[in-house]
Amino acid sequence: MKKLINITLMLVCLFVLVNFGLLSACGRHSDVGGSGTLNLYGQDPLTLDPALAGDSTSNEYIMQIFSGLVRLDDSLEPVPDIASNWHVSSDGLTYTFQLRQNVTFHDGSKVTASTFKYAWERTCSPLIGSQTAATYLGDIKGATDMIAGSASSLSGVRAVNDYTLEVKLSAPSAAFLAKLSYPTAFAVDKPNVTSGTVWWNNPNGTGPFRLASWAKGKQLVLERNSLYYGNKAKLNKVVYKLLAGIPMNLYESGEIDVAAVALSYYDRVTDPSGSFYAQLAITPSLSLYYLGFNMNEAPFDDLAIRLAFSMTVDKDKIANLMFRDVMVPVGGILPPSMPGYNASLETVPYDVAKAKALIAQSKYGSAANLPKIVITVSGYGGSIPSDLEAIVYDWEKVFGIDIEVRQLNPQLFSYGLKQEKDNMYYWGWIADYANPQNFLEVLFSSGAPYNVGGYSNAQVDMLLAQATAETDINASLKLYQQAEQLLVNDAACMPLWTSQNMYLVQSYVKGYHVNALGIVALNEVYIQRSIALHS
Repeated sequence: MKKLINITLMLVCLFVLVNFGLLSACGRHSDVGGSGTLNLYGQDPLTLDPALAGDSTSNEYIMQIFSGLVRLDDSLEPVPDIASNWHVSSDGLTYTFQLRQNVTFHDGSKVTASTFKYAWERTCSPLIGSQTAATYLGDIKGATDMIAGSASSLSGVRAVNDYTLEVKLSAPSAAFLAKLSYPTAFAVDKPNVTSGTVWWNNPNGTGPFRLASWAKGKQLVLERNSLYYGNKAKLNKVVYKLLAGIPMNLYESGEIDVAAVALSYYDRVTDPSGSFYAQLAITPSLSLYYLGFNMNEAPFDDLAIRLAFSMTVDKDKIANLMFRDVMVPVGGILPPSMPGYNASLETVPYDVAKAKALIAQSKYGSAANLPKIVITVSGYGGSIPSDLEAIVYDWEKVFGIDIEVRQLNPQLFSYGLKQEKDNMYYWGWIADYANPQNFLEVLFSSGAPYNVGGYSNAQVDMLLAQATAETDINASLKLYQQAEQLLVNDAACMPLWTSQNMYLVQSYVKGYHVNALGIVALNEVYIQRSIALHS
């Protein structure tokens, strides 16, 4: 909440009485439970349609406005949400969900099993063009046919009655429930969706907040949904200041209550004697930043060239000098806090001499004979990430070549990268559920929607399929570890860093926690300002 300064005691008292509901003129009181406003920095979402959203900005809002059958708890395990419980058949192919009978959309209309059948079939329709349907609903029997346009309904989904939903899978999938926590599987209201092409400017969701107003480029406001079936929001409103300035400046001036910390402020916020130290929160992130290779074009269709470029990046040095060790260098694809992380993974070493030898032994014979190399990156205005700038500098110095960096609009980057990529691309991925599948299979299985570089290896595909179907978690994780080792051996990408969530939270903001997926349960957040007034 914005701080008020230079006002008289009378105005202070009036402000307190009106905004905090304090009825006594003495004692100590707090603003809690449905009476506060949280101010945050934000950007305009590209869409608020759960079927289409595939970027973290859009999903930040969608996760508050909509909901699905399951959600992930604090341990990132699937737990009931709109579904009160479920039963899985002994062969792992049939899931029967019992829905809560008190769930409504924001307008009061009921959510039933047919709601989900409609929502999922809409998402899988080729007319919608969802980039996430295959990834998160593809396990369902008939989903592949619908996405391909050869079926008009999901044969594996049946509304048994108003509050019983039966879902059949094409093959067992240990991660199926976790996938249903992603917005692609959320409930949407058919009358709302069919009201117009931009129906999501006035979405009728089921989440703890509803969209109150949205002035593009200025402000987006969420308000408390009093009909919410779960833990009702303790805040009245969440106000997002859209591209309103530098977040740290806004935080210091009291215009926002939470701010992500840029590396340029690292020394200030980590100084134990400084004013920000007590407000600093650092949490792990299931993330990977990497350089991807276009496997279908020269020169990175050649394993020797992919390895040579990977061997000339001194990740430890860059992380130490540029990232102050906030970004942690990695040699594998799975981040350290992900189940199945393999500390014994054999990674590509930093070895400039061997890199030069590999190029000399390749069909090119010399780096001078390599075709032009262009890296696709998110951004505008000519400014590229500092770590990428350092990497490109080292490559140009070691190999004696020129490398071009081409920018794509950040909002459209994740949606258009597959078609727009050049020889290489710089990308980041944050897990949507805590299973190795969300990195290894989603990013690198043959033909997967998010396999941007076109990597393909039949042995990797086989291991990933076995790991997905394996119900014994330890056996599944071992299979994923084997697949990851093959991906590293093939230089399927150049893993660079995993990150941490580093942010500042004002002392009066309680319950604000960013989980490893980068998600905040805003319905658990509240404002508590202790104010002493005396007669």
